[in-house]
Amino acid sequence: MPTPDHTRPPLVSRALALYFLAAFGAMVSFYLLLSVVPLYATSAGTNGIGAGLTTGALMFATVAAELATPALLARFGYRLVLAAGMVLLGAPALALTVTSSLPAILAVSLVRGVGLAIAVVAGSSLVATLAPRGRRSEALGLLGVVVGIPAVVALPLGVWLAEHVGFPPVFVAGAVAALACLVVMPALPGRTQGAAPPVGVLAGLRAPAQTRPAVVFLLTAMGAGIVVTFLPLATRASGGLAAPALFANATASTLARWWAGRYGDRHGQSGLLVLGVVACAAGMLALALGASPAPVAAGAVLLGLGFGVAQNASLTLMFERVSPSGYDVVSAVWNLAYDAGLGLGAAGFGVVAARAGYAGGFGITAGLMLVALGPVWRDRRWLVPADESRSS
Repeated sequence: MPTPDHTRPPLVSRALALYFLAAFGAMVSFYLLLSVVPLYATSAGTNGIGAGLTTGALMFATVAAELATPALLARFGYRLVLAAGMVLLGAPALALTVTSSLPAILAVSLVRGVGLAIAVVAGSSLVATLAPRGRRSEALGLLGVVVGIPAVVALPLGVWLAEHVGFPPVFVAGAVAALACLVVMPALPGRTQGAAPPVGVLAGLRAPAQTRPAVVFLLTAMGAGIVVTFLPLATRASGGLAAPALFANATASTLARWWAGRYGDRHGQSGLLVLGVVACAAGMLALALGASPAPVAAGAVLLGLGFGVAQNASLTLMFERVSPSGYDVVSAVWNLAYDAGLGLGAAGFGVVAARAGYAGGFGITAGLMLVALGPVWRDRRWLVPADESRSS
């Protein structure tokens, strides 16, 4: 039975609230530019492969930097590392106001990827550290709302602004959103001391309890990378579908992640990961039906629901299986799966779509998701949540 609400500890402390403010600003910066940069590259004369490479470069740098972030956190603490991440995420966007060459766009994407890696790895670990006992999944679900609201608003808003006022104002807004977060950095915790020495990232990558949920989650992240990069391009001929579809996708993802957090604390994570992948595959199949409003709306919503559920379920499962000294590594491994999925989805789909078209690419992706899910479903005992007492 769940603990009655009136006896439960407060979910949000002052430190956690301040971090949520910083996370909100960082994600506004990220999402404003996520679909706009591929459009900018396309407007400068590149093809679909070039557009995919911009997101792929962002995610490649993010994945590489995530491997080093736990060591940086152990040496310098949350406050300094997060501040550096905000600078790297925001400042390079200003360079896009003066250049439109593909090499420059890719260079900016690489630097911003390093900043994004720092922000997300440090953030998830900090939330797990500050969350009250027995409410970790709910706190992570609330983090999903905090970072999801920028996706709901800033992702479609960036596309709309680029179409109506031009690209430079969007780039400036993205820079300001991240750099403004420096104001709250002095109030965030520095180092947190664990009872055990920090766990290495390589050890985390070798642990099946970490890699299994991460790989399953990666499948849904691939779908997210495809949608944010190519949905505006796939629906361009239909006119006006991309912005509302991205809004619906981000809204569904945010609500699903919040619901999964509340459900997970009370009933466990079992089955939620599989449900997330199946929903994403169904969304891809819907998009394969064409660029008319009904399949685009259905596909965007299903992909958002599946991605949101898989986000919270996978991250909570991974945190349940380590002591606090391993939180930084869990956050790094999970974010590696997140960003590798986004990057692989964007770059890989660009190649597939160039040969099979957008509809064919969506269908092929759905099939790959379901095939990859097969081994997981046959050996699904590991999806049963670990006893919370083992993580302390």
